[in-house]
Amino acid sequence: MTGVPIKVLVIDDEPPIRKLLRMGLGTQGYDILEASNGKVALEQLAHGPALIILDLGLPDIQGHELLRIIRARNDHVPIVVLSSRGDEAGKVQALDLGADDYLTKPFGMDELLARLRAALRHQLQVQGERPVFHAGSLAVDLVRRIVKVGDKDVKLSPKEYELLRVLVQHAGKVLTHRFLLKELWDELTDAQYLRVYVRQLRQKIEPDPERPQFLFTETGIGYRLRAPD
Repeated sequence: MTGVPIKVLVIDDEPPIRKLLRMGLGTQGYDILEASNGKVALEQLAHGPALIILDLGLPDIQGHELLRIIRARNDHVPIVVLSSRGDEAGKVQALDLGADDYLTKPFGMDELLARLRAALRHQLQVQGERPVFHAGSLAVDLVRRIVKVGDKDVKLSPKEYELLRVLVQHAGKVLTHRFLLKELWDELTDAQYLRVYVRQLRQKIEPDPERPQFLFTETGIGYRLRAPD
């Protein structure tokens, strides 16, 4: 990593986790800020972190409430949530409140670093949205509404294209069923409609729809489009 170090605020009440993150992220050139509770975390926001790692199990402020407060103060800083294994409802709630991604404890440092890079890329993409998206052989031209896999043009229905457009705009980020339903249908709340269009979209953009390379399912939560190259 070159240039000015990226500030990462680690909010976790477990000293071993903070030490692990401080050492692992520090070796990659990140500048680490730490908070053991919600009160300290809110004070650390004054230092302008470029990315936040948030444990949902804090001693003083409920993690989702802290996330809500942070989002009210800063609507663009990427937030990666740490949660316990199997807490799907907590993950969905965090994502709906504005978290960019989640990681389940215990986690590997390589996976965490990949998620942080994806969250930072997504932020840059939103700030200066690129008209052409590339991920492997998939290319989506958002200006001309052209979708290609390799040299082959892909013909999509209007709703399939709208689904892909939303996924492209948030590539690398987990999008919940609720978010996608609201973006695409306004009033619909039945995720079955979404599953139908995801299946149809995979049939058209995936070399093997049963083993997706681009559009991944986050079980019980939603979907994630592969981050751009």
